[in-house]
Amino acid sequence: MRTPKKPKLAVWKFASCDGCQLTLLDCEDELLDIVGAVDIAYFPEATRVHMPGPYDLSLVEGSITTAEDARRIQHVRKQSKVLVAIGACAASGGLQALRNTANVHDYTETVYPHPEWIETLANSKPIRDYVTVDYELRGCPISKAQLLDFLTAVLTGRKPNLPRYSVCEECKRKGNVCVVVGQGAACLGPITQAGCGAICPSFERGCYGCFGPCMTPNTASWSQLMTKHGVTAREQIRLLRGINCAAEPFQTQSEALAK
Repeated sequence: MRTPKKPKLAVWKFASCDGCQLTLLDCEDELLDIVGAVDIAYFPEATRVHMPGPYDLSLVEGSITTAEDARRIQHVRKQSKVLVAIGACAASGGLQALRNTANVHDYTETVYPHPEWIETLANSKPIRDYVTVDYELRGCPISKAQLLDFLTAVLTGRKPNLPRYSVCEECKRKGNVCVVVGQGAACLGPITQAGCGAICPSFERGCYGCFGPCMTPNTASWSQLMTKHGVTAREQIRLLRGINCAAEPFQTQSEALAK
């Protein structure tokens, strides 16, 4: 009897800190079950094994910041049946997208002794700006529980369960006192996608939006709420221009506040 072929999994890195890949490695005991269910065909962070494509599932960490990245993601897409952007960098451009609102050459001239050696694009962009993305796992880093549920769903043919509601709903479920109402704290929870378990509000500090915008974020109303509770426009801009600064709803509102 012929043994069924295992799905081939590839994990790719672009401009990022490796935190989302480390989340996968941090699955520890669960990772053994994953390894038993798939062939890890390409994952430089974990193994030197490199099986040629095509790949049944590709997890892509990081944003596109160079011309070479833009070419390489096209190759990854052609080799992948299902392509998943993992983390804030892959989903929205990440912290490095802060340069999108400035002149990147000003940064390179300040940071590097030989800026003429640096080859980079003017903007840091998410994967979906270059290729079709089948799913996005948000977060900085991604949620371990959400990653495991997603991989289980894909491997068993079940539709992944990815929340699209806001962090406020997670706070309500945990019985947290609202940090905006109770403390006047700046908090992106009302316009940020759930998935973290409301970690920051659970420790009495505002959400800083690591999972990016929820499905229908009312950023103008959020700004009015922040202003009502004493959060200045400058503080709001600083919060919006964080981990997911290039996510369209966050970027648009920060630009409106900066006028």
